[in-house]
Amino acid sequence: MTEERNIRVVAVLGTVRPGSYTSKALALVADEFGKYEDVTLEVVDPAELELPLPGRGASEDAERLREKVSNATGLVLSTPEYHGGYSATIKLVIENLGFPSALSGKPVALLGVAAGQIGAIKSLESLRSVCSHVGAIVLPGPVSVARVREAFEEDGTVTDEVVEKRVRGVATNLLDYIERHICPAITLEAMVREDAA
Repeated sequence: MTEERNIRVVAVLGTVRPGSYTSKALALVADEFGKYEDVTLEVVDPAELELPLPGRGASEDAERLREKVSNATGLVLSTPEYHGGYSATIKLVIENLGFPSALSGKPVALLGVAAGQIGAIKSLESLRSVCSHVGAIVLPGPVSVARVREAFEEDGTVTDEVVEKRVRGVATNLLDYIERHICPAITLEAMVREDAA
C-alpha cells in the first residue's frame, strides 16, 4: 500500500460485556491494523453509545455511527455467539445504520468467538446473511474462535499461535480486498479528475 492512501476502517465490538473475549480478539485485529501507516482504525464500542431500539426514532449517536460507517473504506464486525446466534448488540448496531444501510457496498470482515468447541460458526452464518441482505460485501473466510477461554488469557494475551494468526488474518484479509478492489478504483478516479481539470 502506498503512503498517499488513507484507508479508514471501522471495527465494531459486538458486545457490551466488560472484559469480554470478543474485545480481546478484536484488540488483536486492531493491533494488526496498527502495523500499517496508511490505515486509520476506529473501534466502535456500543457500550459508549445511545442506540435506540428499532421503531424508536434516531439518536445523535446513531447518526454519528452512520456517518462513520458511510465514510469507512471497510469494516470489521465482531460478535460472541449467544444461544447459536450473533449478539443482540451487533444487530442493534446494524439496525441503527439506516435504510438503505450505511453498510451497503462496504467490504465487511467477520469475527466471532465462542466458548464451545465448534466456535461461532452458526452466528457468523446468520450475521453474513443479514449483512449481505443489507448490501454489504461480506468477505470470504470469516474467522471463528472456538474455546475462546482457552485461546486468550484474562489480560488479553493470546495463548495459541494458530488462533493468533487466524485472528490477525481478519485485518490482512480486509486490507488485501481493499488493495485489490477499492484502491485501484480510487486511483483511477483521481486520474480521471486530474485529466478533466
